[in-house]
Amino acid sequence: MFTDQSFQTNANELNLIDIPNTQDFKMGKGIATIFKQKYNGVKELLNQHKNIGQVAILQRNNRYIFYIITKQKYYHTPTRENFELALSDLRRVCEELNVKHLCLPRIGAGLDKLPLEFVHVTIKKVFEGCDMMMTMFYFKR
Repeated sequence: MFTDQSFQTNANELNLIDIPNTQDFKMGKGIATIFKQKYNGVKELLNQHKNIGQVAILQRNNRYIFYIITKQKYYHTPTRENFELALSDLRRVCEELNVKHLCLPRIGAGLDKLPLEFVHVTIKKVFEGCDMMMTMFYFKR
């Protein structure tokens, strides 16, 4: 199941995802700055030595925070291929960790300028048949 809701930074105890992200985890713009301030852990993320197309993970209390790496530097634009590879790795990791509900910001279509329709279609394609609920949040201005 895939739903769209307005974003609240104090969202419950669900697992969260911050994507797209850069390999250097600078997180200087967009929703990434909120994740950086709220969950810290940049050094912990860097120590995982993840590459483009992979997922780095923080565990805070009873939740996981997933950082999908889709590009090397903040000023790069993620390719559709890297976006899909990263989502595929996210699915693998979620299945390994038995994650059943994932909350994510409206990803890729903001600063990274991926078409929202492509983002939705790719998420649905990658997670098809996966026993998981996904809720996409967006900033309400």
